Amino acid sequence: MNCRRWAREFSASFNAGQWGYVAGLWHDIGKYSKAFQDMIGASDDKGIRFGKVNHSTAGALLAISQFGLAGRIISYLIAGHHAGLPDWEADETGNASLSVRIRDGDLLQAIIGDIPDELLGIKFPEEKPRKGADPALWIRMLFSSLVDADFLDTEEFADQVKAIKRGNYPEMSALLSSFSEYMNDKLSSVSDTYVNKLRAEILNRCKEIAKESSDIYTLTVPTGGGKTLSSMAFALNHSVIHRKCRIIYVIPYTSIIEQTADQFIHIFRDAVIEHHSNMDTSEETHETMRIRLACENWDAPIVVTTAVQFFESLFAARSSRCRKLHNIINSVVVLDEAQLLPPEYLIPILYVINELNKNYDVTFLLTTATQPAFSPQPSFRFTGLHDVKEIIPDPKALHPGFPPSHNDEGGWTPRIS
Repeated sequence: MNCRRWAREFSASFNAGQWGYVAGLWHDIGKYSKAFQDMIGASDDKGIRFGKVNHSTAGALLAISQFGLAGRIISYLIAGHHAGLPDWEADETGNASLSVRIRDGDLLQAIIGDIPDELLGIKFPEEKPRKGADPALWIRMLFSSLVDADFLDTEEFADQVKAIKRGNYPEMSALLSSFSEYMNDKLSSVSDTYVNKLRAEILNRCKEIAKESSDIYTLTVPTGGGKTLSSMAFALNHSVIHRKCRIIYVIPYTSIIEQTADQFIHIFRDAVIEHHSNMDTSEETHETMRIRLACENWDAPIVVTTAVQFFESLFAARSSRCRKLHNIINSVVVLDEAQLLPPEYLIPILYVINELNKNYDVTFLLTTATQPAFSPQPSFRFTGLHDVKEIIPDPKALHPGFPPSHNDEGGWTPRIS
């Protein structure tokens, strides 16, 4: 029952709550079939079920039956909520493609008389994507909302001990207070040098620009300029002012992600989760369980992850990968060392950055000492990033103040620059 409520809540974040509600309502309607009921009854004395019954195709058929061609949108979500978002028709997927699966209308006809009346006769959702929004990403966000809702609903029923470990994170305003206290203490103990004055100016500039609208920003600062802490200052202040849900810090390599996460954990404690291949959560403690759960759907206020994890999830079909996507909506995403984004995938990466910013209220901040040329180039059909705003008025003027031999001057830890 909670699946439809959560699916509506999650999809309402991008004005698609009615779509999420219908998908959540119908996603398991195939469980009314005799085959599924028989499977539930066929368990051993330990409660282990035998066999496997297709229970998702009936809901996909019902969506098309009720809403016609437009119902295919919901049928994609329902058909894939366990197996993964299907293709309509493809040689690689064969019988798993949606066009093949919905040919078996008997799956719905066999149970239609057993479906309660309150589950039928649902009105067609009136909400529409924002004008110009990419329909594929919109469907993917709906899919994420349904999948996460289904996982959470099942978990609450089957493992309440696990379910109660989720959530209960501090508000973003409390995290900003912790950060401000940390920075005030740090700044009070550093020497009054020219380099540290420049770092303070960068920090203050980030806090000031944080008041501006949800756009795509760049922070171009030489190595040693304190980009990590200054970018976090921007993200936290921007999140509080504009009521953003979370901060996602995206780093290119696992070799540098751990030191950044350690710095944030020192400041924010258990409000931070790391999600990358080097993360060891094998030790069974309350804290590692909480981290593992938060990695499933990124429901923590501060997420530190890799570029591979972030961007591959946005183009994935697997339910487990897509589950977190709806929690990217209305967030601040910091792309550290943005010049290291893979050139061969730049077109889809920059496309989805534009799409998330324009239609899903995601603020992006690209930080680096050497900002890549991501501006649009019509002459060779490179759409690039639109309307990017640089935080530092004159980035080139900073370089003389940060020569290599002075990058660690004055007590600001070099590893967080």
